[in-house]
Amino acid sequence: MKIFFTLVLFIGLIGSAAAQRQCGTMDYKRSQPSVLLQSPQTLAAARDTTANEIITIPVVVHVLYNTDEQNISDEQIHSQITALNLDFRKQNYNIGNVPAQFAKVAGDAKINFTLAVTDPRGNSTNGIIRKQTSVQQWDADDAMKFSAARGDNGWDANNYLNIWICNLSGRSLGYASLPGTDLSKDGIVIQYTAFGTTGAVKAPFNKGRTLTHETGHWLGLMHIWGDNNCGDDKIGDTPPQQAYNNGCPSFPHLSSCSADANGDMFMNFMDFTNDDCMSMFTNGQKNKMRSLFAKGGSRNSLLVSPGNKPATGEAKPTAPVEIITNKATISFYPNPAKEKITFNKASIEDLNGQSVYIYNSLGRQVLATKVNTENPSVAVSNLSSGIYIVKIGAGKNTTTLKLVKD
Repeated sequence: MKIFFTLVLFIGLIGSAAAQRQCGTMDYKRSQPSVLLQSPQTLAAARDTTANEIITIPVVVHVLYNTDEQNISDEQIHSQITALNLDFRKQNYNIGNVPAQFAKVAGDAKINFTLAVTDPRGNSTNGIIRKQTSVQQWDADDAMKFSAARGDNGWDANNYLNIWICNLSGRSLGYASLPGTDLSKDGIVIQYTAFGTTGAVKAPFNKGRTLTHETGHWLGLMHIWGDNNCGDDKIGDTPPQQAYNNGCPSFPHLSSCSADANGDMFMNFMDFTNDDCMSMFTNGQKNKMRSLFAKGGSRNSLLVSPGNKPATGEAKPTAPVEIITNKATISFYPNPAKEKITFNKASIEDLNGQSVYIYNSLGRQVLATKVNTENPSVAVSNLSSGIYIVKIGAGKNTTTLKLVKD
């Protein structure tokens, strides 16, 4: 299979200047055969998607560590999955920073990511693999994807998104394979200090946006400037852009390619700005990513992955789950629910934009989102029937509710 990878590098500037993202994709591409963005699947097409279906992708995280610091915590991993989901669902903390001129094309990809609950052999898993290795630093040559090279073999890429976390050499933040890659190498590699929003992460790449960016590549997106001077990223609603942007520009940021006064869409996840300045995908980018899950698309088989289903023989809970409610005003309806749950008006006032997390009966997070007065509902149509725990807030201010999904 012909392949190439998207390699993201960031370079520290001398003196007081901030670290920057820079991309070595074109150099790497010139040294590799090209890859088809759509390729025949090795599995028969599962089914087609529906218009507003929330696509759920099971994830397995391979943590390769040489030092204790590199052996990142479960908390750091969960923080990344949460950030990834919020970004892909247009519910990220800084979506309100998108200028009004671009907000009209900001898109909810309706794609959700969850740590796998079942491994390729049908056994229960928490979706995290830890492996100590004698390798101190890894080059961007895919060695970390193979046990024979002291890395860790990926799980079946037809059914899982493999993410390798390790200490990349030089100043690499990470890279992703594009659709159509050799399945044994398919997935994403991320520097352990740029993965998640807590723990070992280092500013200005500490909001989980490296994985958001690389997942965009894994789902077929190009850089917003098309990897060329005033290039074309093949997406109609991203404006022409002369080159990548670093740091945190002010709006409007004009370049020689700017078609109008709006300038560059530097806050797009597929640019190179700092994590805190990235905040949106467009509807065109959403449609491109979702097209890969249609029949014949290279990611179609993920729609029926066994990684999202509890292992055979696991009993569903029959007894009610203990509920602790700190704020009696917080509630949602309907319950049981089929398509969505909606928080009542009093709840919205108490929630105040806090994150909402849903866990299955095994205690594994299956959904993360935010609710506010403009978006008081949470879609649950992609969840299997059963009992779930809904948690709002954190620490002593956490409110826990039970959800029954029909």
